[in-house]
Amino acid sequence: MSAVMENVAVRPTMEELVERAAAMVPALREQADAVEAARTVPASTIQAFRDAGFFKILQPAEWGGYEMNPEAFYRVLMELGRGCPSSAWNLMILGIHQWEFGKLDPRAGQEIWGEDRNLLVASSYAPFGKVRKVDGGWMLSGKWPTASGSDHCEAGAFLGARVYDDQGNVADLRSYLVRREDYELIDDWYVVGLCGTGSKSLQIKGEAFVPDYRSHSIVEYTANQGPETYRLPFNQIFYAAVSSVIVGFANGMVELFVEHMKPRQNVFVGGPVAARNPFVQEKLGNAVLLIRSARARILQSVQESTAYVRRNEPVPLEQRVLHFLDIQAVGKDCFAAGHMLFKKSSARGVFDSSPLQRQLRALLVGANHVTQNEDDTSALLGSYLLGQGVPPLVFELPPVH
Repeated sequence: MSAVMENVAVRPTMEELVERAAAMVPALREQADAVEAARTVPASTIQAFRDAGFFKILQPAEWGGYEMNPEAFYRVLMELGRGCPSSAWNLMILGIHQWEFGKLDPRAGQEIWGEDRNLLVASSYAPFGKVRKVDGGWMLSGKWPTASGSDHCEAGAFLGARVYDDQGNVADLRSYLVRREDYELIDDWYVVGLCGTGSKSLQIKGEAFVPDYRSHSIVEYTANQGPETYRLPFNQIFYAAVSSVIVGFANGMVELFVEHMKPRQNVFVGGPVAARNPFVQEKLGNAVLLIRSARARILQSVQESTAYVRRNEPVPLEQRVLHFLDIQAVGKDCFAAGHMLFKKSSARGVFDSSPLQRQLRALLVGANHVTQNEDDTSALLGSYLLGQGVPPLVFELPPVH
């Protein structure tokens, strides 16, 4: 039996992976405050995720991964986010990159995992850097913010940069895999929420050469003929991972709210009256509705896209536009749900000792991520439905003049 077949044969089921994630939630919740205080996720937690197989979910089988559909990864994130938001966020960022290697020339994976298949890479896709084309590749320079989990990445980082044509127009937005020795970390992650993600800035030392096989377009969608999971659109898969962990944050808030409210007494009347308050009940019910709806949209979008690639068809533009809004509105809905619950927690919820405020701050920061820009995406969808098309550099490259 080949090495690839052996790896596929022993991979766990999606249900087994979700059970492993759910079993970790109590311990993650217990350490969540310490993670925030340390401003980084402990190496022991990253190792626990590694031992559970979470970093293999999207990794190509060629390098020992499970090569699974992204739905399995999303469901794991939805569980872990209930426990420690910063730890779950680190898994989300550091675990989605294994899928990106499936989009690259196999030489990139061989360079990173040829000797150690467990190495992790960081990322910062915001196009803050500068790039110029050279023979055989690209020269990259600059500084990139918010590279979550970068302390745990021995191999390198995916960095984003715009490519300009000879007339100075933006021609593409690309991802570049830079080796760890080519950049340094800048500890500037002092924030209101997700404090423990260690989302430091990356600064390239002068210029770094990135060969062509370690770069790909973030915008251009091509359904190649490789394994089906890597034929899905890049933006959908990455954006939905962020949305999935946010759903976990929100469900964690619900659980903590229920624990908080069941025994709570009214300080003026006495007795455990909070659970019988119709306004508390209504807020809880509507919060759960928002979260369940957000969760359903994520899973439906990946299932719909998977159906196309299983028929060896690209995901149509119309579906990609709809999925974009389905995914990006998750942050808005989940933060709204969390805020409704927090408002009903009254003064007790505002203390640092209350885990409710930690979950709310995580929702606040997660909903501010660029992948959760529901306003612009709503207008984009409306424009498309009204026959006005979509702007370039969102789903497709601009036309060549």
